[in-house]
Amino acid sequence: MAITDKIYVKNHRQLSSQLETNIPKGAFKGATLDVLFQGDGIEKLDDATRDRILDFAQDFLDCDCDNNPYCGCPERKFMRYLLELRAQGLGPDAIVDVMTDDYMVYAYSGDVLSFLDSAVRTLEAAEGLARVDGADENRDEIRQTKQDLAR
Repeated sequence: MAITDKIYVKNHRQLSSQLETNIPKGAFKGATLDVLFQGDGIEKLDDATRDRILDFAQDFLDCDCDNNPYCGCPERKFMRYLLELRAQGLGPDAIVDVMTDDYMVYAYSGDVLSFLDSAVRTLEAAEGLARVDGADENRDEIRQTKQDLAR
């Protein structure tokens, strides 16, 4: 299960009430994206909520794919965002706080920790493959990225 399956809309009941319809808790669920970004759904939200939703859309849902937002780009962009927060030295609890402040979404700290651990393990495997392949420059870059995440 990808980390984006464990990203939830903060105050989901309040949002459902403002939109006058039920939406799933999952931020990347198709029905959530449909309700928020099609028709007049977003216009029903209060200003602060609308601003965060629009920031989320601009930062993660903006791509040129034919299947947007169901192309996988939003999930990849969000995972990159989480990895960048970790590279800045934030721990799982702080990452959850920042994503909630930035976009009104949250995850459980343990799920973020599991995602980060998996990312480090993937980088370890890529580093090993680069070493076997003799790609020293790639190996060094991968090692640095891994160290940034593991600290």
